[in-house]
Amino acid sequence: MGLIPVFPSLTFPNHYSIVTGLYPAHHGIINNHFLDPKTGEFFHMASHEPKWWLGEPLWETVVNHGLKAATYFWPGSEVKKGSWDCPEELCMKYNASVAFEDRVDTVLSYFDLPSSEIPVFMTLYFEDPDHQGHHVGPDDPEITEAVARIDRMIGRLIDGLEKRGIFEDVTIIMVGDHGMVGTCDKKLIFLDDLAPWIEIPAEWVWSYSPLLAIHPPPGQSASDVVAKMNEGLESGKIENGKYLKVYLKEELPSRLHYAASDRIPPIIGLIEESFKVEQKRSKRKECGGSHGYDNAIFSMRSIFIGHGPQFGRGKKVPSFENVEIYNLVTSILSIHGAPNNGSSAFPVSILLPRQ
Repeated sequence: MGLIPVFPSLTFPNHYSIVTGLYPAHHGIINNHFLDPKTGEFFHMASHEPKWWLGEPLWETVVNHGLKAATYFWPGSEVKKGSWDCPEELCMKYNASVAFEDRVDTVLSYFDLPSSEIPVFMTLYFEDPDHQGHHVGPDDPEITEAVARIDRMIGRLIDGLEKRGIFEDVTIIMVGDHGMVGTCDKKLIFLDDLAPWIEIPAEWVWSYSPLLAIHPPPGQSASDVVAKMNEGLESGKIENGKYLKVYLKEELPSRLHYAASDRIPPIIGLIEESFKVEQKRSKRKECGGSHGYDNAIFSMRSIFIGHGPQFGRGKKVPSFENVEIYNLVTSILSIHGAPNNGSSAFPVSILLPRQ
């Protein structure tokens, strides 16, 4: 059950995989924040230069076919790349303060345009309940309230479509980019505890949790670092050491598809569910939620709900990876998509035959 995210199960890599059908190693957004080792430049969530964003997202594919697309907040949608120039009236710049109701109403307003001007593909994004989950974890009553709020927004969207008499004709695909698991400070692994085996300076570490990424300096053997770290972690002398396994990226399980990019650091640590890695011990105490762990972990899964003329009502399908969604959308729109990591046969397995 559940939609399977790509690894790492983080926001930006997964949003861009959903709209390109590519794994992060191929679309370039390998983390929410990262350094390009070739240029020394830093990627962050407001980096809109096309050089970062590889592949062809759905809005670009749609425009390539002479059709219109609209994006209401989606990572990568503000990037002017190829045929997509992020038109002001159809491409909203991210602003977290915009009320969810206003987002829904703007998308609905597109259906009031002349028929030739209505976008055939639209995105709509809500931060919740991810926003609350990071602060209180996935099981807090605050999450229930956030989910109920999103439910009301979906209801607002459906009501608006029904009032226009088009609900049954519009395809809606509702997805989440990842799941969430509770984290607490009792589940910590400290890199400084590895000092008897190997020193891991903070400047080597590009990210700590839930994806440990290490880039040793030139002249320092990555394989030696991995061997010494794992020796320490497996010694039984490191607190929670058994919950972290370190790999050369090319030796990661192939199912993760997380090696074929120079942007991915040479050493990757897989951390067990709900554990965190930090540099050194502190008195800081917190409990919350996180995601980014191995995408095989059930708590990292999310939802997929499809409505429309080509979705069978009440049909349930086995879990699948979100890289399949790109081909699903291009199939529904009857347009030819760009090469991607999804299966060309997948849409046939999930959609009703065209009438």
